[in-house]
Amino acid sequence: MISVVKSNTIMGAYSIKDLEQLSGIKAHTIRIWEQRYKIIEPKRTNTNIRFYDDDQLKYLLNVALLSRHGHKISFISQLDENTFQKEVEKLYEQTLLHDPDVILDLDSNDLMVSMIDMNSEKFHRIYENSVRNNGFEKTITDLIYPFLEKVGILWTLDQINPAHEHFISCLIRQKIISGIDLLPNQSDGKKFVLFLPEGEFHEIGLLMANYLLKKKGCSVYYMGQNLPDRDVERCIETIEPDSILTFFVDPAVVSKAAHSIEKFSSFDPNLQILVAVRSSPEIDALKKENVHFLHGMKDLDNYL
Repeated sequence: MISVVKSNTIMGAYSIKDLEQLSGIKAHTIRIWEQRYKIIEPKRTNTNIRFYDDDQLKYLLNVALLSRHGHKISFISQLDENTFQKEVEKLYEQTLLHDPDVILDLDSNDLMVSMIDMNSEKFHRIYENSVRNNGFEKTITDLIYPFLEKVGILWTLDQINPAHEHFISCLIRQKIISGIDLLPNQSDGKKFVLFLPEGEFHEIGLLMANYLLKKKGCSVYYMGQNLPDRDVERCIETIEPDSILTFFVDPAVVSKAAHSIEKFSSFDPNLQILVAVRSSPEIDALKKENVHFLHGMKDLDNYL
């Protein structure tokens, strides 16, 4: 097994189930790799509970990358640290845009490594390779969204440093804005006001909604993050939109979502309200004909 030098990354303490969720490798397989090939060796707490740290997670993600691209585990397990890193870098190098004949199956696990390392060059390579081979929309739905789900898992485990989340979110945000800028502005389509409610700053979903709406020929008024309710009302009075669309992501904002949705509904009874928010008893109890809940971008596409 390769010895892993501790770097200045997020300090993780993951169970084998956490590794399964984040890597996509079954816990049973990880145990076999541990026992048969000594691929990874769990650490133990003072009370003898097994856990894995960030560098072990990153190493396992890179093992999965090599395995997906033809290297047998028996071969990987024999690599010293320097050779292992060279094999990984060789695969990433093949994603450079000057090599159009190479199509690699780089996925959300590989973006996870770029986040842990804060490696923007690696992120750009993976992203551009995916856009080149799959197009912008498929890259967002099949690469970026699964990656963000893994970041969400890290949040629930309390294992992510906000600096890492901000780093990768800004990179993704830039890519989606670039995609939006390539679309023509529409002035005669249905009017949509897009915003995040007060206290909400998770903008990526809203930006992607902006892209999809513009592509469908809608007239989009993008108000961005942290918009107080009184300013939402002013926007509705001034713009007279057909619909508003918003996201509730932060737990502190989600707890007030039902109240906010009731208030938005009171501004104009004919206004269509599209809301992305996770289910809760309060949300499920809202029964209004003009309120539509989105559980993914396909729901928005179906609504349109």
